[in-house]
Amino acid sequence: MRTPDRPTIADVAATAGVGTGTVSRVLNGGVNVRESTRLKVLEVIKRLGYRPSHLAAALSRGSARTVAILVPHLTRPSTVARLAGALAVLDEQRYDTIVCNVDTREQRDHHLAALTARHRADGVIVVSIYLDKQHLEAFHRGAIPLVTVDAVAAGVPQTIIDDMAGGRLATAHLLELGHRRIGFVGDAIPRGEPDLGFTSSRRRLLGYRRELAAAGIDPDPELVRLGPHGPAVAAELADQLLRLPDPPTAIFAASDTQAMGVLSAAERRGFPVPGKLSVVGFDDIESAALLNLSTVRQPLEHSGGEGARRLCALLHGAKVRPIRQQLPLRIVRRSSSARPGLDLPGGGPSHLFAADASRMPDERGRSRSHAFRRVSDIRLGGQNACRMEWVA
Repeated sequence: MRTPDRPTIADVAATAGVGTGTVSRVLNGGVNVRESTRLKVLEVIKRLGYRPSHLAAALSRGSARTVAILVPHLTRPSTVARLAGALAVLDEQRYDTIVCNVDTREQRDHHLAALTARHRADGVIVVSIYLDKQHLEAFHRGAIPLVTVDAVAAGVPQTIIDDMAGGRLATAHLLELGHRRIGFVGDAIPRGEPDLGFTSSRRRLLGYRRELAAAGIDPDPELVRLGPHGPAVAAELADQLLRLPDPPTAIFAASDTQAMGVLSAAERRGFPVPGKLSVVGFDDIESAALLNLSTVRQPLEHSGGEGARRLCALLHGAKVRPIRQQLPLRIVRRSSSARPGLDLPGGGPSHLFAADASRMPDERGRSRSHAFRRVSDIRLGGQNACRMEWVA
């Protein structure tokens, strides 16, 4: 992102007819400035559009530099992973970090206004949040280095994945196993609620539809269920699918969090996984491996680290290429997906877990080893697994 020429403290001082030291004292709230002089300097600052350089001030003081990270829904596992990757790089580069959580458009606009108008940080990383033209222009006017992660922004260094390709990858995996009636559980914005511009679920749905069409299967609207993001809602949506007269033999969930809701619904409805229902998620968060969930892996932590590295390069005056950095995706095949009608010993509601699945945390992060009982060992796809029953 090209840094335009901007007014300097010397320009403010010359226009106001004072010394740069006086301007500095006004900016820093010094008391040894006459009120008339202070008001004149502030008027010139506003007229010229001067933004004090936090970076220059920090370097002159020998104090830490600061980067702001704007993230949506801070507690979501995918957000936490990206944030961890970014913080590791910024800590290594000795930057202090401000994390701004966004749950609504009002919060987004408030944080962006504070960051661009007051120049509170040397640079900004925006994660998974859509920036419109006005937002980008404000960063450009303030000459504030900006990168995005999991969000497309014109002219800004961005680290992204191809969500549509990921949707095709998950669907192709299920098609290769022999499934033809495949459901989808994803996000929808409820009426009356503001949209933060999230597109990943919609693009994964598009990939699902395109892959079905490429296989000669007409997508069935009845097999697509959308609702607010979260495992509880996903469980209800999956329950609707499993109550159909002709239920799907597989469900692709737009995230691992939603896939967990699908697994819960399958357990309640008596659909053994993968004996009667295969499930595939998206993201490959940490708990996906504990659940032995097949999923599309995106490099969450790596993407946050890449965003931070690219911002650090901008802060050191380097050109960042390519502007659009696309990270790879791959399918991770675990025991939640198999060919239709896989015959499991013992029958009844179950799910296949890895040997360490007994360490699966509950919603508060506590161990739930007491909630499962090993029923039998099984070989699946050349791997050792065990059939577990939910007992609590």
